[in-house]
Amino acid sequence: MSVQSDLLTAAREQVLEKGIALDESQILAVLTSSDELLPELLALAHDVRMKWCGPEVEVEGIVSLKTGGCPEDCHFCSQSGQFTSPVRSVWLNVPELVKAAEQTAAAGASEFCIVAAVRGPDERLMSQMREGVKAIKEAVDIEVAASLGMLSQDQVDDLVDMGVHRYNHNLEAARSYFPQVVTTHTWEERWDTCEMVRASGMELCCGCLVGMGETVEQRAELAAQLAALEPHEVPLNFLNPRPGTPFGDLPLMDSKDALRTIAAFRLALPRTILRYAGGRELTLGDLGTRDGLLGGINAVIVGNYLTTLGRDPKEDLALLDDLKMPIKALSKSL
Repeated sequence: MSVQSDLLTAAREQVLEKGIALDESQILAVLTSSDELLPELLALAHDVRMKWCGPEVEVEGIVSLKTGGCPEDCHFCSQSGQFTSPVRSVWLNVPELVKAAEQTAAAGASEFCIVAAVRGPDERLMSQMREGVKAIKEAVDIEVAASLGMLSQDQVDDLVDMGVHRYNHNLEAARSYFPQVVTTHTWEERWDTCEMVRASGMELCCGCLVGMGETVEQRAELAAQLAALEPHEVPLNFLNPRPGTPFGDLPLMDSKDALRTIAAFRLALPRTILRYAGGRELTLGDLGTRDGLLGGINAVIVGNYLTTLGRDPKEDLALLDDLKMPIKALSKSL
């Protein structure tokens, strides 16, 4: 137990007191720590979040502008056109986007993210983004973010001109495991897009999906790589195995491993927005969701995800109220 105690003491001195992130070997030590240590780890991660990020929780809603029919083969995703999963290509029009943004604001979110299932945007998609972002900004008092796949420098500049304030492009998996997850593009291509976004002045949202069969060492590698990228926000997704995808038969991640992962990522990213994203409802349930909010999480996606159902937004907002966690920039529509 002394080794475990030493781990907590070192993390407290290094991360909580000095704001210095854990390195990869230290992250691995957290991920492989005992169940008995978990409550103390979560408490420490919560203290780190409160000290270096503050008490506010950022709430976001997402909508898919273009759903399904994606040419890429991300093995976890039912939007790929290469698999037998049931999601098929659907486009939203601009009035539907505005309506979704209004509904998102009414649910208490301060940010609305437009997502498209594509390798990268073509001119049709960029044109619709120009129209959609302009219409949303005229109708709703809400920040607009986007997630449109891999970008060119011209497309990055175009999104900046539109007024998109944050761009999401996930690393998804550690560099060493990525070829087991995606074969139609490389980890390096994702990294390059992230670096262009960060250099543009837009906030970079770059997250991952855990529980895809990676080793615990690769999970530590992933956390360290995200820390090196220094994104403004990291959405943490837990695999929800989708029928018809190559990962459709994988088991759900153990809930204690998921909570250990939350604590480890917070200690690896002390100043970063760490957002609950897809799969938390199945992996953690209601009690685990509460534990994660008291273990380093400081942002949530409310409502449904791109292809799966989430919790009722009212449940998440009620939980935040119960935990006395203020919502950042609560929509004026409430």
